[in-house]
Amino acid sequence: MSTSPDAAPDTAAGSSGAAAPVDAADLPRLQRRTSAVLMASQILGGLGVPISIALAPVLATEISGTEALSGFASTAAVIGTALVSLPLAALMTARGRRPGLVVAYAIGTLGAALVVLAASVKSFPLLMLGMAAFGAASSANLQARFAAADLAAPDRRARAISLVVWSSTLGAVLGPNLSAPASDSFAGTSIPQTAGPFVWAGAVFVLTGTLLAVFLRPDPLLTARALAGAGEQSRQARSLRAGMAAVKASPRARLALLTVAVSHTAMVSIMVMTPMDLSHHGAGLRLVGLVISGHIAGMFAFSPVMGWLADRLGRLSVIGLAAGLLSLAALLAGTAQGNHAQSAAGLFLLGLGWSAGMVSGSALLTDSVPQAARAAVQGLSDLTMNTAAGVGGAAAGLVMSQAGYGWLNAIGAALLLPMAALALFTARRHPAPGKADLSS
Repeated sequence: MSTSPDAAPDTAAGSSGAAAPVDAADLPRLQRRTSAVLMASQILGGLGVPISIALAPVLATEISGTEALSGFASTAAVIGTALVSLPLAALMTARGRRPGLVVAYAIGTLGAALVVLAASVKSFPLLMLGMAAFGAASSANLQARFAAADLAAPDRRARAISLVVWSSTLGAVLGPNLSAPASDSFAGTSIPQTAGPFVWAGAVFVLTGTLLAVFLRPDPLLTARALAGAGEQSRQARSLRAGMAAVKASPRARLALLTVAVSHTAMVSIMVMTPMDLSHHGAGLRLVGLVISGHIAGMFAFSPVMGWLADRLGRLSVIGLAAGLLSLAALLAGTAQGNHAQSAAGLFLLGLGWSAGMVSGSALLTDSVPQAARAAVQGLSDLTMNTAAGVGGAAAGLVMSQAGYGWLNAIGAALLLPMAALALFTARRHPAPGKADLSS
């Protein structure tokens, strides 16, 4: 099947919302090219965020003069990631993936520049604004996983998503370790050393945006929309309101949204307090770093396995696996009581459970709504996920101070109960549609 012969060329996609004619027989080759470009962008973009975010609390302390405000910088970045999700989805819905991702990285670059300026003039409000804009780059990283699914065959969507998630491994592991060299590179200059990593991050975002602008052609979302037929082209079918209606109408989409939000919130809430718990039980910085590195490996390194399982066994089976892994992680971490090996195992499983929930939930969400509404629904998913995680991360500190790390893990495990119950209910009452239905 080919697109309409009068479809506008991709060079005009930014204004017309159309894609270049593509024959369905060319889709496997085009999907491989699209995946390669997105994976390259994830390696670069995934490096830019952690290389600087590790020093954000230090920079906030230096500018504000108090450690009490140190966590506000990271919080501002999370808020920025959430706030940009819906506008980014609206832009992608209207113009395609490429303009949306490029604009997000451009905003992230502007944010990095504002952070450097804030460090130079010692302005805390400007730092908060810069960190919020910086969070747009994280939103682009998240949205890239959905772009990988636009042209993937229905029975390979989870694997397509998982490969893009896996590509973040290099940046997630290397980024924090490059913070010190990035800082040292500005020693003796007018730029404060703690702001140096943000200069590097801004440069990385420029490279990433350029890569996507040049090579993400034809636009995967516009191509998928064109291949879906004329019925998918109306603006009403692609609106954010239509996206919300699509989620409301689909029990499986509601489960997917809950899975992504709960998995991310449980992971973030437990993870952010683990270094403090380890320190309370005598762990040094080196051991804390090793535990967190193992957690990151669990999050990203095994995502292709989760994608393969989600495609072979079904999305709901892997959602059940996510609930089991996250619950076991909370049990191990919450009862470690100074057993550092047990804490490390718990944090590794926490990352693995997050990977299972993120990959299977993202694939199920894409499966469960009409093609026209997918970009809007995916933006809603990221908004929900980041908002919930932001609240969870903030509340984790209060729970930790008032009740302790064990109770924090117990609450994290309790969050998984509605997800597991809804997955069982959905499997019984709303079985998976056939492949013909998924391909729409």
